Amino acid sequence: MNALNIIPVEGIPEVRPGDDIADLISSATADLRDGDCLVVTQKIVSKAEGRLVDIDPDDPLSHKPLVEQESVRILRRRGDLIISQTSHGFVCANAGIDLSNVEHGQAALLPIDSDRSARGIRDRLKARAGVDVAVVVSDTFGRPWRRGVTDVAIGCAGIGAIADLRGTSDALGRELQVTEVAIVDEIASAADLVMGKSANIAVAIVRGLDSAWFRRGNVVEEIVRDPSDDLFR
Repeated sequence: MNALNIIPVEGIPEVRPGDDIADLISSATADLRDGDCLVVTQKIVSKAEGRLVDIDPDDPLSHKPLVEQESVRILRRRGDLIISQTSHGFVCANAGIDLSNVEHGQAALLPIDSDRSARGIRDRLKARAGVDVAVVVSDTFGRPWRRGVTDVAIGCAGIGAIADLRGTSDALGRELQVTEVAIVDEIASAADLVMGKSANIAVAIVRGLDSAWFRRGNVVEEIVRDPSDDLFR
């Protein structure tokens, strides 16, 4: 792999419940190629799947009961902030519930199954546009021990979530013992550089990825560390 191209997909309109994201992407760009990876933000997936809930627009804490509802475990509380584990296994702030880029008086919940969402977009694009692409559904997460947020993958299809380099050699010939690379997280984070948080770009094309990473049957669950291996839970 010599270089990557990351291309924002402009012209996708405001997404409403029931919209077909694959159709919206096909209408917005004719520049899809086999081997591309599409990064699609969680927000438009949640909107299309009707994962929107009405809240009190005058109460800034009215979404907090939803956090409890969408959590299977509360890990920490500090003031109004809750760090919880979702049914997907994600550990994140406020169960991933988001109030940005949705209508005032609404909150967006995470998709029920983001891997299934990614597979649906991928399959429909192949049927409509005849292209074989991978799809990553991205969301913005904070990180322990580091300031700032970054985009990560919460769903994927057509691409391996993890590149397992154990047993291979580094540049000096030493065998790698523990190195596993979260490929889909890196792709999501790179794509966010052209989508931003306020540019109203919800889809990006990442082109030039190593074809060895493309395969079926992989899910983001592979990235979630089992609690038995987690030193911080």
